[in-house]
Amino acid sequence: MAELSKERVEEVIKGYVEPHMGKDLVSAGCVKGVDIDGDGVKVKVELGFPAAGIREALESTLKGLLERVEGVAGAEVEVSWKISAHSVQKSLKPIDNVKNIIAVASGKGGVGKSTTSVNLALALAAEGAKVGVLDADIYGPSQPRMLGVSGQPESKDGKTLEPMTSHGLQAMSIGFLIDEETPMIWRGPMVTQALEQLLNDTNWDSLDYLVIDLPPGTGDTQLTLAQKVPVSGAVVVTTPQDIALLDARKGFKMFEKVEVPVLGIVENMSIHICSSCGHEEHIFGEGGGRRMAEQYGVNFLGALPLDIRIREETDGGKPTVVAEPEARISQIYREIARKTAAKLAMQAKSYAAKFPNIVIQNN
Repeated sequence: MAELSKERVEEVIKGYVEPHMGKDLVSAGCVKGVDIDGDGVKVKVELGFPAAGIREALESTLKGLLERVEGVAGAEVEVSWKISAHSVQKSLKPIDNVKNIIAVASGKGGVGKSTTSVNLALALAAEGAKVGVLDADIYGPSQPRMLGVSGQPESKDGKTLEPMTSHGLQAMSIGFLIDEETPMIWRGPMVTQALEQLLNDTNWDSLDYLVIDLPPGTGDTQLTLAQKVPVSGAVVVTTPQDIALLDARKGFKMFEKVEVPVLGIVENMSIHICSSCGHEEHIFGEGGGRRMAEQYGVNFLGALPLDIRIREETDGGKPTVVAEPEARISQIYREIARKTAAKLAMQAKSYAAKFPNIVIQNN
């Protein structure tokens, strides 16, 4: 009988590839402890991404693998997570109290980017992270309506703003500061200045992730984001039809040029399921987002159906992830959130917060 050792236990765990990371837990550095007591084994796993929705299943899978090992009478597996700050563009410093900024972009309007942004943020929170959302669309802010928030943010010192809160998210938008029907007749420089102020003058409270809902296109706002906002990664939203994919490619290329890693692609309105008969139809084409992901060598994060509930619930201020947490659509959003966070967790970490400030004094 082979002697039970830490190496033998790790060898068994190595046989399981964690699907969100696409890597085994030992190679990914997630196994933080292996205790062997006679014929009993206790393993501690620490993921780099929030995983409340899969924790029990992962613990059970690993326990089952270990209990099949010769010489193991009982196994105990404990899964937790710790979210680190990850590296940003070389010339920028991370924002205080925000570990990671994820930009959600699309090349064109009307593909459901804002709906995806708010549900992604809510899904990350449901998985166990502390999350905020910044509405960077100055001309057409939609997050106040989608989050069901009205009123204006407080300012305790007359200089900074307290984020609004809804469904457990911290949120900021120009829409909180103006009337819903007031048009923003501003030129580019005013828009970019407003975006910088909304980001930097908000007292974000210890966020693991700040999701930025970008306006469509590759103009002033996106350029400001690339040059002045420390982004850890981006998510590109598209629909399957060729014209949307063409513009989504432009968004992808923009992030590539400014050295912001694309964490993956989400295909929205992927399939229509008839509410009367259940017939499935790819009314906008099929598989475009997946092909684009393969073409550029990035993750395909998931495909979402064209479903009236997503529209109704988001318009009503209670997006699907909180309106119907157990629904299939909510589970897809949560899977997209886990894949996004797992992909980010595998990137280089930022150690900026660990370096002390150097102060030179004349004594």
